[in-house]
Amino acid sequence: MTDALGWRRKFGVIAPSTNTIVEPDFYAMTVPGVTAHFSRIHIRNQDLSSDDQFENLLVQIRGEIGFACERVLTAEPDYMVMGMSAETFWGGVEGNREFVRQINGITGLDVATGAEACERALKLYGARRIGVVTPYQPIGDANVVRFFGEIGFEVTKIEGLKCPTAVSIAHVTEDELRRAILAVDGPEVDAIVQCGTNLSMVRLADEAERWLGKPVIAINAATWWMALRENGIREKVYGAGSLLREY
Repeated sequence: MTDALGWRRKFGVIAPSTNTIVEPDFYAMTVPGVTAHFSRIHIRNQDLSSDDQFENLLVQIRGEIGFACERVLTAEPDYMVMGMSAETFWGGVEGNREFVRQINGITGLDVATGAEACERALKLYGARRIGVVTPYQPIGDANVVRFFGEIGFEVTKIEGLKCPTAVSIAHVTEDELRRAILAVDGPEVDAIVQCGTNLSMVRLADEAERWLGKPVIAINAATWWMALRENGIREKVYGAGSLLREY
């Protein structure tokens, strides 16, 4: 027997309790027969106003993520999708691998992470030098730069928006994001990557590719693309960037 709505695949999605963007983004990019089932990591202190507070958020995530995985397993998903990105970049390549091993160990399922999705997308585009936009404090930006450097990409410019709380990430406007995109762009930049799943960037990234004539990768679009393609779902999705439309 198959699920009445998720008859092709059911995705178990893990996201922080403070995140208000990734869930509607994933729902907007879904295709017939694929469903997303969210489980929330309880964030008790959402202060991100300093490097220390930013690290404290990750401590909370690490303490709660196992419970979130166990809850979503009761829906019997076929595959796991990470609706958060900072933890997937933390500690560089080996940090990402250890994170994937942890989720696989808990759930027994394969998993799409934002970091790996961005790596796959950049390789498809043949990009080498990238500009990056994040909502993070400097310590978060440093881990993003480390991850991309270890997989062979040069971050030429990075714009960390230093959002003061986890919820406030979702308050960043398109005008602010547009300025950030332009700040990290340049003739030497092959592609632009946006990190932070609570930044609302999917629609803007799709538009920005037309202004700039180069790939602009919104992390929610990349992560969803990886999840679909890993599961043999080949449909094109429009309005979310060239990655889902063309690859």
